[in-house]
Amino acid sequence: MPQFHLDNFVPQLVWLAIFFAILYFGIVRLTLPKLAKTLDAREDRISGDLSMAERAKGEADTLSATYAAGIDEAHKSARTAIAEAKARAAVSVEIAVAAANAVLAEKAAVADASLSDARVRAMGEIEGVAADAAADIVERLTGRRPDAALVAGAAISAFAG
Repeated sequence: MPQFHLDNFVPQLVWLAIFFAILYFGIVRLTLPKLAKTLDAREDRISGDLSMAERAKGEADTLSATYAAGIDEAHKSARTAIAEAKARAAVSVEIAVAAANAVLAEKAAVADASLSDARVRAMGEIEGVAADAAADIVERLTGRRPDAALVAGAAISAFAG
């Protein structure tokens, strides 16, 4: 094999060094700066994205706190509105109950007056019937009819006492 001869070994080693240098300086020197720029750009973009994410997180936290405060305020105002509505409803119910009680008291007074009138008329009729019955009984027993005023007075005193 010719590459293992010592006469050919030194020139091959020189050519190896030349091609290595060409490849190293040609590829590495041209590629490494581009690669470094790409890595730097990527690192800048990542750090920019991280700082933007931190700002967005701060804004989101602020918005979340504002939202929570708004929700709490809405709950408080809703509770206040409910309490006020309950109070208004209670007052309205009390007014309605008082009006209904007044109407019922008026109807009860009218009914009492009517009942009292009916009782007076019934008592008058009962006294008249009792007086007639007593006069009939006295007439049957004695044969003569007693005085109507006397019988009416006796019937009234019997029911009054």
